Amino acid sequence: MKEYYLNSDNINEWVEKLEKGDRVYLSGTIYTARDAAHKKIVALLEENKPLPFELQNSIIYYAGPTPAKNNLAIGSIGPTTSSRMDVFTPLLLDNGLKTMIGKGGRSEDVVSSMVKNKAVYFAAVGGAGALYSNAVTNCEVIAFSDLGCESVKRLTIKDFPVTVAIDSNGKSLFER
Repeated sequence: MKEYYLNSDNINEWVEKLEKGDRVYLSGTIYTARDAAHKKIVALLEENKPLPFELQNSIIYYAGPTPAKNNLAIGSIGPTTSSRMDVFTPLLLDNGLKTMIGKGGRSEDVVSSMVKNKAVYFAAVGGAGALYSNAVTNCEVIAFSDLGCESVKRLTIKDFPVTVAIDSNGKSLFER
């Protein structure tokens, strides 16, 4: 197990070097999206309409943060169960998504698509949403404001702590 401080801007330089169990402190830009937003993003892809953000080399955090308090950029921002996005994920990976952050295991279809597309899945700790909010320096709603806390947000993060749960070779912390 290794420890890395990585930036989302140079994702292609590190995504294939990471191994399951590696500890990462991530900085840069990520996007929040849960299942309702994923459904809308997939519909846009299928209709060849513009997306709210560029999927190519992006990072999606499965989270629906609470409103900001106490002069913070965001409220509590704990991870959502990732398997809820599994039906949508292979298409997003085929369109350039490189990294996902959430909690829990992923389906065989998602892991196969991750290997095919050389992507990584990070695990965040459930119940640590208040801790994660301290790593967010900016939050901006960029799409689907009608979804409230599940709208797509662009986050700027600094040293956001995650663990490589499934690496780009399909090796997983969830294997028995």
